[in-house]
Amino acid sequence: MKFGGTSVADLDRIRTVAQKVKKQVMAGCEVAVVVSAMSGETNRLVGYCNSLAKLYDPQEYDSIVATGEQVTSGLLAIALQELGLKSRSWQGWQIPLKTDHAYGKARIETIESSVLVDSMQNGYVPVIAGFQGISEEGRITTLGRGGSDTSAVALAASLSASRCDIYTDVDGIYTTDPRIVPEARRLEKITYEEMLELASVGAKVLQTRSVELAMKEKVRVQVLSSFVEGPAPMEGELPGSLVVDEEEVMEKEKVTGIAYSRDEAKISVRNVPDRPGVAAAIFVPLAQANVNVDMIVQSSGGDGLTNMVFTTSKTDLARAIQILELERGNIQYGEIVTDDSVVKISVVGIGMRSHAGIAGTMFQTLSERSINVQVISTSEIKVSVLIAAEYTELAVRALHKAYGLDMAQAG
Repeated sequence: MKFGGTSVADLDRIRTVAQKVKKQVMAGCEVAVVVSAMSGETNRLVGYCNSLAKLYDPQEYDSIVATGEQVTSGLLAIALQELGLKSRSWQGWQIPLKTDHAYGKARIETIESSVLVDSMQNGYVPVIAGFQGISEEGRITTLGRGGSDTSAVALAASLSASRCDIYTDVDGIYTTDPRIVPEARRLEKITYEEMLELASVGAKVLQTRSVELAMKEKVRVQVLSSFVEGPAPMEGELPGSLVVDEEEVMEKEKVTGIAYSRDEAKISVRNVPDRPGVAAAIFVPLAQANVNVDMIVQSSGGDGLTNMVFTTSKTDLARAIQILELERGNIQYGEIVTDDSVVKISVVGIGMRSHAGIAGTMFQTLSERSINVQVISTSEIKVSVLIAAEYTELAVRALHKAYGLDMAQAG
């Protein structure tokens, strides 16, 4: 059972979480719990780092932001003890959950879960601080924003759990953000592949890497609300949405969902010599600095020059510019132009493999509303476009309707 920040936002919410855990224990389940920091706490800690230095030491950043989960794991263990259960908290380094040394976005390498197994066999409910691990150097690492999801899935795989329940502030996975489109529908089941694409392009329900890991390890993931009261959800009851293998999804829709990401920044490297190796000169240094690059477009600028346009996250923008400026002698570009007033809109569906015209519908729908497409990227089951941020809600509503995803249309 994993509980997100809104689920443990204050002491009353933590008491409610403790009751949900106790219901599962009373139903005969062995339970391990993973918790996030209290809602808003990680942002507060990140703010401290940003206030002191724009380009802070990533190792110190991790040691600071990991403290939020340490607090909630201890508080929930106390709340469970008050309900008569044996419980204790565990930090990532105590398990240990070992990661690489990519501080701020570390990847899990191994989990030595034997101490947790021993604890559970002795009747304890372990409460594990999500989002964190330990590097080979013995330093605290964090797994990136939303990393508690990845912690939970990794632990579920390591403990051979029957499922991993992700409790959040929504009651499942929807065709799009219900706050923008009230007609959005909750999906009973969605494939790992579709959820991976949705998560990677902006859907906030699950962290991308948690879905990657669930797909690799075949961990069945259930997304459900911690704000809904009721008995302990058992296998087959499905109070939320289940992320599963493609074989478990009978009907494959052309489009399963619409996602958007506001955490986008566009970087244009202009007047670059149009020669072999120029792309490597730009993107290899960025990769070495752990700057993730997403959508890429190269366009000829004439006179033997070209323009390279790509996107990265807003949090990586300052570091990306710094790297490009350091590499200016190797790249020999004219100028760098940035724009962080953009949003990425994506349509996702496993049915795209067997249905034509998905991209055409997207472009026509946006064109009819005078929304200019700046960058395009595609995969086998996804089409993404970059547009001006001011058109986000208009685009999402229009596309949701165009693909017949509204509740009234589906009905």
